[in-house]
Formats: sequence, structure tokens, C-alpha cells
Amino acid sequence: MLVEELILKMVEFDKGDPKRIQHFMKVYEFAHIIGVKENIDENTLFILDIASIMHDIGIHPAEVKYGSANGKLQEQEGPAYAREMLAEFQEISPEQIERVCYLIGHHHTYENVEGIDYRILLEADFLVNALEDNLNRDAIIQFRDKIFETQTGVYLLNTMFGL
Repeated sequence: MLVEELILKMVEFDKGDPKRIQHFMKVYEFAHIIGVKENIDENTLFILDIASIMHDIGIHPAEVKYGSANGKLQEQEGPAYAREMLAEFQEISPEQIERVCYLIGHHHTYENVEGIDYRILLEADFLVNALEDNLNRDAIIQFRDKIFETQTGVYLLNTMFGL
């Protein structure tokens, strides 16, 4: 029920922007299935679910503040907005909020990836971005070979794109 309430809050946060709303919904679904299939523990899956729903929360604030939504600006602006929204949920511990904010603040950073939740968030976001950004086959393969590590993520990418 918490996840559903958070989704509704994020829909409200991104109101008028159906592309971004559908983007985070797709990333959430891919992240969740990868997490389940990779047998991550319940707490890590909970953190991953929240982070995948909120990963792009910094886009609108970065656009307003800087006139740009590049990845580094999203990472910079997102955690404060996420922390504020998550403070409304008593079911989320301070430690869980900090990890979610860390993931949001690093979801465009592909080096020094620490934790399966971080890895899966990168993979799920790429699964969606590869299609939305019309990436070519070579770019998809190159990213897969450098970043993807989970069996489920590799399977989904290879199967979806016929690799």
C-alpha cells in the first residue's frame, strides 16, 4: 500500500508530464521484476521499489533552477525533494530514506556501483531509456557489456532487443 501511495504522490509531482510518469512506472516494474528474480532480500527490494519510482524526481526542479535536466543536475537536485516526500511516510526508516536518496543521487553514475539495489536501478533505467532514446544496437550492446551484471537484467535486455 505504501508503494501505491508513493506512486500517486509521484504522479502528482510530475502532473502534466505523462512521459515522465510512464517512464518511472516502467523503471519501477523492470526494477521490481529484476529484484524478485535475483532473490534480493525484502528490505533491499523495498528500497529499490521506492528509489525506482522516485529516481527522476530531480528533473523538474533542475529544469526550473538551471533550465536543464542533465543527469548530474538530476542527481544533485533529486535527494532533497525525495527526502521531503518520504518524510510523510512513517513506515520508511531514516536509514531506508538515506539509501533511497543515495540511489537517486547516483542513478546516472556508472562507476563505483555499490549494492545490488544500485546495480538493478541502473539496469532498469537503461532498459527503459534504450527504447525511449532510440539507441542503436551497438550502443545497447556496449552498455550491456559495461554495466549489466544481473542475469535477469541481461536476459530482459537481450530478449527485448533481440540481441
